[in-house]
This record gives sequence, structure tokens and C-alpha cells, in this order.
Amino acid sequence: MKISDAFNNKKAFIAFITCGDPDIETTEKLILEIERGGADLIELGIPFSDPTAEGPVIQAANERALKNGITTDKIFNMVRRIRDKVNIPLVFMTYANVIYSYGTDRFLKTAAETGINGIILPDVPFEEKSEFSVVCEKYGLDFISLIAPTSKNRIETIAREASGFVYCVSSLGVTGVRNSISANVADIVKHIKSATNIPVAIGFGISTPAQAHDMASCSDGIIIGSAIVKIVEKYGRDCIPHVYDYVKEIKQAI
Repeated sequence: MKISDAFNNKKAFIAFITCGDPDIETTEKLILEIERGGADLIELGIPFSDPTAEGPVIQAANERALKNGITTDKIFNMVRRIRDKVNIPLVFMTYANVIYSYGTDRFLKTAAETGINGIILPDVPFEEKSEFSVVCEKYGLDFISLIAPTSKNRIETIAREASGFVYCVSSLGVTGVRNSISANVADIVKHIKSATNIPVAIGFGISTPAQAHDMASCSDGIIIGSAIVKIVEKYGRDCIPHVYDYVKEIKQAI
């Protein structure tokens, strides 16, 4: 299974959840239901005490998970338990310090062994990615690059070296639900596609079926995190059917 499988002949729906919110057992069930609802790839957030790219919704989820005693090892064990039941790619989204504190080689080797397909580190600038991307390559993991509206003259360079898919950040600032999405995101996607054949997915701010449809129409897929995490926050351990319904509705929209 490869990340590219998520994009085969279809618009990919990439769903994000925070591991351990409200608890690891619910996370495990959510992964299965999100796949059943039609998601093509799942980003698993490993909580961190200072998640700089996240808005208040995912920050609060990080805090809840950490307060409930989530650890990187518990997340690895959960992925081990579930991997045979899940037929879509799984990617970790976390921060450099989480990997440093575990040991870069040890973390990425364990991630690959548990069946993770790629890594997203929003706090690692393109110029500093090699200390992670080289080790990812060693273990067959895709190091997924982010391209933001501010990337401008670096877009082609980042795109040419991209692996798995390009995460196109739709707007400036942190993650979170938005009423409107940057108008020039379609131009950014075109620019990226002129430099690479790797799929491009748009994230940050998408929450409604209409937004998902619009963003999928100008890219290879969409990423939704905060809107899903809000459902988890609202319903706690009873969130699973509500998340399933939401995922299904978004997938139908794209």
C-alpha cells in the first residue's frame, strides 16, 4: 500500500484526527469508521504540548489527549493492533520535538514497522527537512512537504523534491474552520503541478461539503481536520457515528 493509492482515479478525501482524544480506544474505532465512511487516507496527529501550526480546536484536542496520558508508544501500539484491518494509507502528523525526543531513527523505523506510510512535520522548514527526509527514505516512508501561499518563489523547488503528496495550505495562519478560503489557491495548485506529477491535496480551513467540492475541483484531494476534531470534542466517546456521517457526506460532495 502506497500513499499514491489514495489518489488512484479519484479525488482523495484525507481525514485528520488527534490520537488519544478522547482516548486511544475511541481513536482506534474512529480510524475504522472513517475508512468505512469513504476516507482515502487518514492523518494521525501525535499530540504535542506546543502545536504551533494548530488553531484552538486541535490545540485543545492535543491538551485533552496529553492530559489523558497519551504517549507515542501507546499510539504505535494502537497502529500495530489496527493496521491489518485498515486498507488505506496512514500518515503521522506531528512536530519535530516529538521525533527528537523519541530518537529520529528509532521513531521513523518504528513508524515504518507498524505500517505508517508517511510523515508530516509542519514546523520543519523545507531547508531543514533533510535530517528527517533522508531517514524517511531509508525506511520507505514519504516525507510530505507543505506549500503555503507564502512559499512563492520556492514552490517549484519544494514541489520537485516532494514525496507522497503535496500538502497545499489554503490560507495563512493556523488550522481551523474558515468561512472562506483563499481565492488564489487554484493558482498555487497549478504552479505546483507545473513542477511535479505528485498529487496535490488542499488543507487548512475546509469544513463544509460545498467548500470540499470547490477545493477538490481544482486539486487531487482535500484534507479536513478541525471540523472532524470539533465533532469528537462535542460528542466525546459517542462521536463515532457522527464522524462517520460527516465523512460520508464530504466524500459524496467531492
